[in-house]
Amino acid sequence: MYKGRALKSTTGPGFRPAMGAVREALFSMLESRDIVWEETRILDLFAGSGSLGFEALSRGAAHVCFVDAAAYAAKVITANAETFGVSPERYNVVQSQTGKMLGKRAPAPYDLVFIDPPYKDTVLAYTVKKLLANGWVKPGALVNAEIEARQRIAPEAVHPELVLHADRSYGQTRVLIWEVSRP
Repeated sequence: MYKGRALKSTTGPGFRPAMGAVREALFSMLESRDIVWEETRILDLFAGSGSLGFEALSRGAAHVCFVDAAAYAAKVITANAETFGVSPERYNVVQSQTGKMLGKRAPAPYDLVFIDPPYKDTVLAYTVKKLLANGWVKPGALVNAEIEARQRIAPEAVHPELVLHADRSYGQTRVLIWEVSRP
């Protein structure tokens, strides 16, 4: 839907756009898990320019909640949504520290979560713990993290309610996909 259209990006310390090849590999892995985009509600944490959320919207995702602490990132995401003509019912932008937002009870659980913290940031396990503790994800939801490839993390130890489906490295980026255990 948005193919070939330029996405405004965020710049500065802590921001890095999801590279096209990594994004394509990630979405290929997600689609192999039979995602029905039109029924999928997505939480895009540490969203930056929103490239992952916009890719999902372009594939028909029902709704994306973009979350980033930086006011600049929130403005870029909003500008990108306007440029692409995304209906306001299909997205919202929350300017907040991720941990602070996830510390509250979720208004409704999500089907897919993107976690893309700045490299060298070690908030992955903390973020996942908050997601699961406060009802942000449904049982069976997929949780994706993009972290620095050389970051030492045992993906099976991030949280006991997560079942690892993929752990792949693409250059300096490591892509992890888990499924939230079903009761």
